[in-house]
Amino acid sequence: MILRRSDQAAGSEMSLSRNLLLLLVFCLFMTPGAQAAPAVRVVGLFKDRAVVIIDGKQHTLRVGQTSPEGVKLVAADSESALLEYDGEEFKGPMDGRVSTHSRPPVTEEVQIWRNTQGMYATTGSINGLPVSLLVDTGATQVAMNAAQARRLGIDYRVVGVPAAITTASRLEPAWAVTLDSVKVGEIELKNVEGMVLEGAQPATVLLGMSYLGRLEISNDGRLLTLHSKY
Repeated sequence: MILRRSDQAAGSEMSLSRNLLLLLVFCLFMTPGAQAAPAVRVVGLFKDRAVVIIDGKQHTLRVGQTSPEGVKLVAADSESALLEYDGEEFKGPMDGRVSTHSRPPVTEEVQIWRNTQGMYATTGSINGLPVSLLVDTGATQVAMNAAQARRLGIDYRVVGVPAAITTASRLEPAWAVTLDSVKVGEIELKNVEGMVLEGAQPATVLLGMSYLGRLEISNDGRLLTLHSKY
C-alpha cells in the first residue's frame, strides 16, 4: 500500500518519506473464543509517530496516544512501531508479521449435583429474578407454568406467540416467549427462548436446551458440569 499525498506535500517530504516511511502489515490474533482484537496495519513510521489503519479506519498516533479502538502507540522509529492492546504489547518489524500470545479465554463453570430424587436441581435467575430450576435436556426450551411467568413479570399473552405442547397426557396450550436473560451461577445468557404453559405444570421451571444447548456439558453420573462457550 502507498500513502498518497498531494504533489506539493510529496515534493516537500520526499526525502523524509524515502528514509522514514515503510510499509508493513501485521494482525493481532486472539485465541478462538476470546474477544476479537482489532485488525491493525502500520502504513507509515516516523520518530515517535505512526500512521495506522485499525479495522479500516486510519489514525495518526503519537507516542502515548490511544486510538478509539483501544490501540496505544508505545514507541515508534524508522524501524518499527510498538503498540499495546488490552494490556499486551506487539512490535511490528520492517515488512514483517508478528503473532500475539494473548490471554486464554475466561470460561465460567457451574456444578450441579443430583438431589435425593436423582434430579439435577439448582437455583438461578430469569430476567434478574430468582427461580428454582430443574435441568431437563429433553425440554427444547426453558419452560414454566403461567403462575411462574407472572411472578417473573412475563406478560406472555402480550409478548408471546401462541403455541401448543404435547405432554404425556394431552396437548397443552402454551406461549412462546423470549427471555431477556437466564443465569445459573456466573453463566448468564441473553435472549433465551422460553415456553409458558397454561395451567400448573411444570411445577418447577425446566432448564431446557435453549439454555443448555449454548453451553458445554459434562456428566459423570452424579455431577453435571456446565461450561460457558466463547
